[in-house]
Amino acid sequence: MDMGLRAVLTVLFWSAGIFGLFNFSAVAAEAQAIGLPNERLLAAATIALQLGGSLLVISNFAGFGWCGAIALALFTLLTIPFGHAFWTFAEPRRTAELHIALEHLTVVGGLLLCAYYLKSR
Repeated sequence: MDMGLRAVLTVLFWSAGIFGLFNFSAVAAEAQAIGLPNERLLAAATIALQLGGSLLVISNFAGFGWCGAIALALFTLLTIPFGHAFWTFAEPRRTAELHIALEHLTVVGGLLLCAYYLKSR
């Protein structure tokens, strides 16, 4: 898989990580708004995961790009119950959050395909 394609696959993550570097308080506030503890620590970990995972996928440094893809996939899966728990909302927000959750599952699928490809090289 071409490095440019891996950059496109991870644009959601590295762009969010860059945003977080310059808007740390907004990332911490988002964690606090959904009721997560230690919002500043969690915000820092989120930004580090988004940037580090993306860099691993894009560069496939030392053959560990698949680890970055798996880490980003797990992170994305965890955002569904913590940030987009569609089953807890009334309509019309329920449907909007369901669509976001389904989009997240699609991203997870792409990341898993990438991990498989990078690991099998």
